[in-house]
Amino acid sequence: MSDTLSPQPPQNPIPAQGTLAVARVVASDIKLAHSIFALPFALLAAFLARPESDTPMRLSGKLVLIVVCMVFARTWAMLVNRLADRQIDAANPRTARRALASGRLTTRQGLTASGICAVAFLAITSLFGLLFANWWPMILATPVLAWIALYSFTKRFTLLCHLFLGGALAAAPLCAALAIDPAALADTPALWWLAGMVLCWVAGFDVIYALQDLAFDRRAGLSSIPAALGQCGAAWVSRGLHLIASACLVMAWQSDPRLGVIFALGIAATILLLITEHIVLSRQGLAGLSMAFFTLNGIVSCILGAAGIVDVIW
Repeated sequence: MSDTLSPQPPQNPIPAQGTLAVARVVASDIKLAHSIFALPFALLAAFLARPESDTPMRLSGKLVLIVVCMVFARTWAMLVNRLADRQIDAANPRTARRALASGRLTTRQGLTASGICAVAFLAITSLFGLLFANWWPMILATPVLAWIALYSFTKRFTLLCHLFLGGALAAAPLCAALAIDPAALADTPALWWLAGMVLCWVAGFDVIYALQDLAFDRRAGLSSIPAALGQCGAAWVSRGLHLIASACLVMAWQSDPRLGVIFALGIAATILLLITEHIVLSRQGLAGLSMAFFTLNGIVSCILGAAGIVDVIW
């Protein structure tokens, strides 16, 4: 990598003081609200995996644990990303103000926070065994943490880093289903199609997001599809991934009779939103990125999650 990744130390570091201050800085820096991208799919998977023997109270308890696990797992993964990339982020004008890159959080604080999240995740997964006699979440907790952290290092050696990010989020519906009923992974093909959709959908919009850093990634010797193929090539890869994601949604719908008309309407709305996303980017370029990346994709996840859950309940 070039000297681009050797920035000067921040002139006016603002270290966070106290546990609450650190927590606020972490929550702001990793944008906790972006959990919305994966959470609806995890909840939909949970309802698809729900055994008939589960009472509403029992299911509610599992859902609460799933949501808390997702928050800690995502926070862990994002902190690993910020720690791994702190020098890269400091050299990139777009990311130089991130907490670890700018010095608002020290490396020690970041390591401590990530350690707390990992331990909390491991502890909560054990509750599935203690409360519901399902030890699989605890058994697989460490491999899951390792898998979702791997993305942070992939840009150093492969342009397929976007697919690794998609794979990290695609674990959410599969892990949620496993937490509800491990047998569902073998008995419910829709769960795998749903995971495939999340993988391709997330990878597709991450390719779009990476367009912001095309020039920087090339200078720094980092790998990404935009850096390798340019803006036009990356746009076509993103469209192809979203086409595959749409096909996975249709297959999920066809593979489970509980997913009916409402989910089909959700699929139609999703396809329309994805087309809109690419039209916005084609016409506005990076100026339309905020709408395409955050707004439209957030709507996609909420629509699909809600539509599928309503169909399953009814």
